[in-house]
Amino acid sequence: MKLTPQPKSFATRDDLINHVAALAKLDRLPDQSENPMPGGRRAAQARLSEMDAVAYGQTRNHLDGRVTRLSPYIRHGIVTLNEVRNLALDSGAAPKQIEKFIQELGWRDFWQRIYDADPECLWGDIESYKTGFQSGDYADDLPEDVEQGATGVACLDQFIQTLRETGYLHNHARMYLAAYVVHWRRVKWQAGAKWFLSHLADADPASNNLSWQWVASTFSNKPYFFNLENVAKFTGPDINTEPKHNLPLAASYEALAEKLFPFMEAS
Repeated sequence: MKLTPQPKSFATRDDLINHVAALAKLDRLPDQSENPMPGGRRAAQARLSEMDAVAYGQTRNHLDGRVTRLSPYIRHGIVTLNEVRNLALDSGAAPKQIEKFIQELGWRDFWQRIYDADPECLWGDIESYKTGFQSGDYADDLPEDVEQGATGVACLDQFIQTLRETGYLHNHARMYLAAYVVHWRRVKWQAGAKWFLSHLADADPASNNLSWQWVASTFSNKPYFFNLENVAKFTGPDINTEPKHNLPLAASYEALAEKLFPFMEAS
């Protein structure tokens, strides 16, 4: 196959955005505001120099934890998984201390291998839903209030605004939004996956789509869902987790399971 040479310089930022959008075959152009994350090898090396694989393992589930924010640089080939892994292994930390960090790199590699083995799995259900509902029970399109961050669920609306304004979102917040879209709003995971891909600076189709399938339960043995107590546990005071502003989430796991999955067989 003959590869088409790509331009290396553009007259304006809009020209660059339009070119990338055409290559990616996006349904619509992303937000054209300046992305707060700098690009290039120098910025990636700065991130690498700040990486702390031990602290990552201890705090990664917290929105203010020591995550690396290397994903955009990995996604666009500025750094490689091997480079990041080797840096962690050479840090002198005990293997058990960096186990979680290495596992997360392994998951990213695993998603890519699944994609390479079966590209069709990226947009089709790998398995049936384990929620008690069929695929046809889910809406095809993302609701406008979700896209705009106007759901009326305060913490989720804050996550959505962060996604829209920065092109980045902590993985735990991504899981919360994915679960809300699929299980609370009963929307097909494909609609949510397209939404994330249109905003994320680290928009990797394999990691993104297969993670959405994991949340939805079409690539896992049960649906992922959460409650407000869980959000409050892993977020700081800047996220509004007051029950009166987050009523759809303010319940026990048992109560939410009965509401969200009334037809699901007991495990």
